[in-house]
Amino acid sequence: MYNPLCKGFYIELKNVLPGTKRVLPGTKNGSSNGSCMVLHSTFFPRLDGRYDGPGESREKVLEFGFDYCYWSVSPEEPHYASQEEVFQDLGVMVLAGASEGYNVCLFAYGQTGTGKTYTMMGTLDSMGLTPRILYYLLFFTCSFLEIYNERVRDLLRGREQKKKPSLRVREHPEKGPYVQDLSQHVVSDYKQAVDLLEEGIANRITAATHIHDASSRSHAIFTIQYTQAILEDNLPSEIVSKINLVDLAGSERADPHYCRDRLTEGSNINKSLVTLGIVISALAQNSQMSSSCQSINSVASEGEGSSVASHTSCLSGGGGGGGRRHCFIPYRDSVLTWLLKDSLGGNAKTIMIATVSPSSSSYNETLSTLRYAAHARNIVNKPRVNEDASVRLIRELREEIDRLKSTLLSFQMNPGPSLSDQGDGSLSDIVLQNELKVE
Repeated sequence: MYNPLCKGFYIELKNVLPGTKRVLPGTKNGSSNGSCMVLHSTFFPRLDGRYDGPGESREKVLEFGFDYCYWSVSPEEPHYASQEEVFQDLGVMVLAGASEGYNVCLFAYGQTGTGKTYTMMGTLDSMGLTPRILYYLLFFTCSFLEIYNERVRDLLRGREQKKKPSLRVREHPEKGPYVQDLSQHVVSDYKQAVDLLEEGIANRITAATHIHDASSRSHAIFTIQYTQAILEDNLPSEIVSKINLVDLAGSERADPHYCRDRLTEGSNINKSLVTLGIVISALAQNSQMSSSCQSINSVASEGEGSSVASHTSCLSGGGGGGGRRHCFIPYRDSVLTWLLKDSLGGNAKTIMIATVSPSSSSYNETLSTLRYAAHARNIVNKPRVNEDASVRLIRELREEIDRLKSTLLSFQMNPGPSLSDQGDGSLSDIVLQNELKVE
């Protein structure tokens, strides 16, 4: 549990999708008239939508709660959050999860020009999360792709990829979605990792918009496959972690003065981000519904005869339409959500960074971003350690053998009327069979 007095965060994480808000300097055309956004106190970031002028405003102050909140507008301000501070909180969390054998995903979401790429990649003078995470990893494989106009491009194949059709997304029954023929690169040191990262960034598609001079027009996913050799129960084994570092394209309104290419790009970006929002909302609703059902069933189990009815009502809707059913999750409605399927409600520890601008002209986009992040905080993932299947089976068999031996020993020391020679023999047979399986 995080210290609630540390940085103004008050939420205990129980495999819940952590939410993080970062306020950066803002957009190119930002203004400070009209409504304003103010970060109040230390516990709850507030969005002030009241009009700064005569008369009463119909808007109200909206309050949001997140696990972390960073103010990165001006380095001169006392509460300024540097790239290093963000890394110490979030980057270290990513490395810790990967070292334990979990899949980890970290993605930045927000309006164009609010600092997503700055947070994830950084600059030459101020490294972002991705290069800082790479600094602490050795001997891994990586890939780098972008999703442009709902098509997947390999960013580490340079000019060769531009002449080829887009890569296809497949789904493995156990490992989940993957990109067919995506190049994998073995990395042995930090310089090699940074060179690959810079090569991919240089190949990424950008364009000038009315908000940003070099706006990313694609979603980029830098994936790290990190394998660790371990010795468990005197058996050599390995755990494999996948780290997804995602820089999403910015959400923005379409400008009628754009050329056709910019309008097509914007349409596809908005389509994938809208689908992401739908997936997040559906997952959050399902997580809340499951939590409610568990609470109802735990209360109902205390009474006689009511638990079965409550359980049926929660899961199936009772057949008469009175109950609620789980929402369908439309992962395949966009390439982005399909590739992030495991990271959203699946086998991963996931961190969402919501970047927002303090500019009053960005009020609606900021409100939308904060609402998305608030929904994401309700998603419950199901992360598990990715260990060798044979070693896991051997460990489980050994645990079963120990349990059966203990049961057999207790029967032999305290024979009761229910214990027969046949029962004693059957337990011994099961122990022997499991020992043979282990060998």
